[in-house]
Amino acid sequence: MTVWNENLYEQHQESVKKIYPNGMHAPIAAGIERELAGAAVRVATFDEPEHGLTEKVLAATDVLTWWGHAAHERVEDTIVERVHERVLDGMGLIVLHSGHMSKIFMRLMGTSCRLRWREMGEREAVWTVSPSHPIASGVPQPIVIPHQEMYGEFFDIPPPDELVFISSFEGGEVFRGGCCFHRGAGRIFYFSPGHEEYPVYFQPEIQRVIANAVAWGAGRSTANDLPSTRADNAPHLWFLNPD
Repeated sequence: MTVWNENLYEQHQESVKKIYPNGMHAPIAAGIERELAGAAVRVATFDEPEHGLTEKVLAATDVLTWWGHAAHERVEDTIVERVHERVLDGMGLIVLHSGHMSKIFMRLMGTSCRLRWREMGEREAVWTVSPSHPIASGVPQPIVIPHQEMYGEFFDIPPPDELVFISSFEGGEVFRGGCCFHRGAGRIFYFSPGHEEYPVYFQPEIQRVIANAVAWGAGRSTANDLPSTRADNAPHLWFLNPD
C-alpha cells in the first residue's frame, strides 16, 4: 500500500514539525505496519516527481491513503485522473481529515464536500455506530481524542453506503466522520480525525482504525463479530427500563 502525505506543514511550520518531525506519514505508516503483519508500505509526498504517484507506483498499490490540506489546488490534474482510474479499477482509497477537500475526493463524491469547522483544540469522541463493520474491529467505544479541530454538519457528501463512526464535540456538534463509499470496483473510506496541530496519528486506536480501513479497502477483511469495548475515560451510560 501507499501512504500519501502532502508533507508541507511539517517542513515549513515549526509547531507542526515539533509534533511530526518525520512527517504525518511516519506514524500512519508505522501503525499500518504494526497492525497488518506483512503489509508492504511505501510513502509518497507532494514534492516528489508526479507527487510520488507514478503509473508504476499506483499499478502496484492495493490501497492508497491520502492526507492533504495546503496544496489541494496544486495537485496535478493528470495525477488526480490517474488515481481516479485506479480507484474505479479496484484500488482502495482512505481519505484522511482535510483530504475531504482534495480534488480526488470531490471528484469521486460529485459534491462540494464542504463542512463546518472550528479550530480550538476541543475534545472529540468518535462513536462507533456500526459495530459489526470490519473497520470497527478492536476499537474502543468511544475513541477519545483530547484535542482536535472541530468538524461539524452539514457535511456536503452523498449519503454514505455505510456509516461506521459519528463524532461529537464539546460545543455540541456532531459529524459523520467515518464514511464508506463504493465507486466502480473501488472502496473508499473517509476518516475525519487528524489535524496537523495535534498528535492524533500517534494514538494507537486511530492507527488501528486506519489499518482496519486499509484491510477493508483491499477487500481482505471479514465482518467484525467482537463486542466494542468501553474506553477507560468514557462516561458511564445508564439506560432506564421504561417499565
